[in-house]
Amino acid sequence: MTVARLGWLGALVIGTVLFIADERAMVDTANPNFVPSVILLGAAVVPTAFVLFVAERRLPYDVPPTVVFVTALLGGVVGTVVAGFLEYHTLLRLGVLPMLAVAVIEEAAKLLVPLAVLLLTRYRQPADGVLIGVASGAGFAALETMGYAFVALVRSHGSVTALEDILVLRGLLAPAGHMAWTGATAAALWTARLTGRWLRFLLVFVVAVLLHTAWDSIGTLTGYVVIAAVSLVMLGVLTHRTAAAPRVP
Repeated sequence: MTVARLGWLGALVIGTVLFIADERAMVDTANPNFVPSVILLGAAVVPTAFVLFVAERRLPYDVPPTVVFVTALLGGVVGTVVAGFLEYHTLLRLGVLPMLAVAVIEEAAKLLVPLAVLLLTRYRQPADGVLIGVASGAGFAALETMGYAFVALVRSHGSVTALEDILVLRGLLAPAGHMAWTGATAAALWTARLTGRWLRFLLVFVVAVLLHTAWDSIGTLTGYVVIAAVSLVMLGVLTHRTAAAPRVP
């Protein structure tokens, strides 16, 4: 997979400009028709740029852009639907849904599409797992952010400030959250299939779940920064290891 080295920066800049222009048009005209596009851009710009950033690293990818795009789309839709369904029915049975249960459900749901790619396609290079995982996490993060933004807008009775706060906060943090966790677990999954190191995959998955649980529970800026740093370091380490992994014949 060959892409321009700074394509991610162009996507980030252009997407940000479009988001600001769209948001200004919505505010200045008080036209609610702009709300869907504002939510879409606010939720998708940073995840898209981060997927491109990962794709531009000098790793031996085989997976083409079309598969990455489809993974992001299906990973987001399938992941959020499955997670929402399981969380709802777990809540009905337990009465209270602990943050740990939410993390387990969502981290597993985000791996469904990457697992299908691993089992049903020929894209099995270790580096492919990183990109596929990040793409699935990006789709999940974008759709989840869109949902949170819409709910914030409704609950605040149309407050643009509430909408923007959700979009900016969740959009900026997406690479250090869902995308990093799923990228890391998918990288470990691809490596496990190649080397048989399933215990390492399980360990990475457990760490991702614990980071996710802490993220949902801590609620402070300092806590978010610490968890973000740990999450990105974990993704970086596993990505670096894939660069040295042997290629699949």
